[in-house]
Amino acid sequence: MHPPTIRPRRSALYMPAINTRAVRKAAGLSVDTVIFDLEDAVAPHKKDEARIVIAELLAELDFAQRELVVRINASDSPWFDDDVAAVATLPIHAVALPKVESASVVQGLHERLARVGAPAALGIWPMIETPRGVLAAAAIAASHPSVDCLVMGTSDLAKELRLDARHSRDGLHHALSHCVLAARATGIDILDGVCLDIDDSEIFQRHCEEGRRLGFDGKTLIHPRQLDICNTVFGVSAAELDQATAIVAAWREAEAAGSGVAVVNGKLVESLHVDEAQRLIAMQRAIEAANNDA
Repeated sequence: MHPPTIRPRRSALYMPAINTRAVRKAAGLSVDTVIFDLEDAVAPHKKDEARIVIAELLAELDFAQRELVVRINASDSPWFDDDVAAVATLPIHAVALPKVESASVVQGLHERLARVGAPAALGIWPMIETPRGVLAAAAIAASHPSVDCLVMGTSDLAKELRLDARHSRDGLHHALSHCVLAARATGIDILDGVCLDIDDSEIFQRHCEEGRRLGFDGKTLIHPRQLDICNTVFGVSAAELDQATAIVAAWREAEAAGSGVAVVNGKLVESLHVDEAQRLIAMQRAIEAANNDA
């Protein structure tokens, strides 16, 4: 099991790797993670060019503390081998792999990356986008130490499940919760899928709030205008921070007094509440540090 991640992943914005203007813009956005996309956002005849473009831009641009990920093409695609060779030594934190359905696919990617010179610290982010992927989520999450985040591909998953998820994601809840359980059992993070309604902030906010209630650490995005709502919903509110600070203070006072019991606002505090409070405080500090460095 991985140690708990104290790194903000509230927002993860997909950026077409071929789009120079968009990638340059990403360096100045208030986003925690940028996912440079070599898959859906790049036409087949542009794949070679996209690999060159993103390599040049990553060498040129300063993304400060933003987490950088490249989504390559699926392992059964004709572009997979060239993608792996191209991204292995880029200055990125992780490689996102689409449509993962087994642990062996993740292990195979790690072996291929190692053979072409990838650093040991390079992460792998499996994308869960199919029923088979959902059913294998626990094995995928535990497939290799390099896996520290799962990413939901809800658009493809809804299609595979024959759901109309444009207005309600109720039909996805079982699959989403199943994958959150897999991530938590392994001690890794998990990101919710995209919302395609970029002009409807109410729908997007509803999706974000639903994702947080289900236990997601953040959400993948398709447009910068979605950033503010996403960062707010998946961030640490002032009320949450005040409550967490009060819980930690009360617990320390109880310990100093030789008591194993603390009460905050009329509610009993146990060690599990302290653990979560400390996690929230550490996350807020990490967010503030990232904002100051941006």
